[in-house]
Amino acid sequence: MQLTPGRRIAALFTLALGGFGIGTTEFATMGILPLAAAELVPGFDADPAGGIAHAGWIITAYALGVVVGAPLVSMWAARMSQRTLVLLLVAAFTLANLASGLMPSFELTLVARFVAALPHGAYFGVASLLAARIMGPGRQGAGIALALSGLTIANVIGVPLGTWLGQVAGWRWTYVAVAIIFALTLALALAFLPNVPGDPSRSAKRELAAFRSGRLWLMIAVACVGFGGFFAVYSYAAEIVTRVALLPESAIAWLLATVGLGMTIGNVIGGWASDKSIRRTIVIAFPSFIVSLALFALLGAIPVALFVLAFCIGATSSTLVPTIQARIIRTAGEAELLGAATNHAAFNVGNALGAALGGAVIAGGFGYLAPSWLGVALAAAGFALALWSLHIDRGPDTAAHSVVATVVGPTTAGIEVIDR
Repeated sequence: MQLTPGRRIAALFTLALGGFGIGTTEFATMGILPLAAAELVPGFDADPAGGIAHAGWIITAYALGVVVGAPLVSMWAARMSQRTLVLLLVAAFTLANLASGLMPSFELTLVARFVAALPHGAYFGVASLLAARIMGPGRQGAGIALALSGLTIANVIGVPLGTWLGQVAGWRWTYVAVAIIFALTLALALAFLPNVPGDPSRSAKRELAAFRSGRLWLMIAVACVGFGGFFAVYSYAAEIVTRVALLPESAIAWLLATVGLGMTIGNVIGGWASDKSIRRTIVIAFPSFIVSLALFALLGAIPVALFVLAFCIGATSSTLVPTIQARIIRTAGEAELLGAATNHAAFNVGNALGAALGGAVIAGGFGYLAPSWLGVALAAAGFALALWSLHIDRGPDTAAHSVVATVVGPTTAGIEVIDR
């Protein structure tokens, strides 16, 4: 199949729009968490801190759904056409997010959020691989960053708008709006995504063989633990705004947009930097992330510092995302879809870990900024694991573009991009 420049742009936009929907449904939950807690958690008015901590399981349920779904869906779809897989995943997102806005009880909402998360990791996995094929050899980091761009842009536009919509119309409408975004993505995918044939030689057994690598497990641990630091803070951003910095509820959306702007810029930097040197990017970005979290813990009660440091946390954490994604794909070898999806499963282990531990710290009476110190500890542990990984892998720092032969491989011939 040949792709004209116009169709190539449309296909890449479609993949990013799906990521935009995923970012909105995942992170807007943080902004509407107090609203959902007030309606769904019994006794919220008597114990708001305990109610917020309990409602944090809505975030954790989504994260666990990603963790479960990423390997299972990737193994199930090992032989499938990438276009067909994207269509099925986006259709599932549409229905599950609609259900998230309709469930009448806390328990059923948890189930809906878990189900809504099952396609998450596989979508970003296949979107990264498909974007890499469309971008062509030598631009693996850029392709991954492009596939993730919708996720980060969602934090600038989708999450604040979703939070605002939840505040003015009710939190359930946030999920309904996300379902509409996915419905639009499905229509565009039908029209513009190229058909990349599946590989009949793939199997669940061959995909699972990648997990025999201790190096892969080490990088998975980096993502699980390191990104837990981000979510320990971000999960309770709404409460920090109103109960610590004493700003009005309307400021929540602005803070989330600030974090999202940082994430968007960091994602671009990470894609560019990982194409230059994965090792150097990790060594610089992780310490910057840790320092940002520590300063947030110290100064988060000051409104100006709250916004500046929230931007820094978003930027430094997102610089690491395409870098670690590229390294995990390289480490996974032939299990390309599973490797690409595994990073997002690991990322959401960090989501679940940060949200659960952060909620426990708050429920223990340590205050809403205390999870920031927890975040420092988690990020520092992730950095230590990353340094260990770099130490035992002393081969040439082949950066992200060295993975293109694995990720793009012989199937590149299936998509001929015509530049004219």
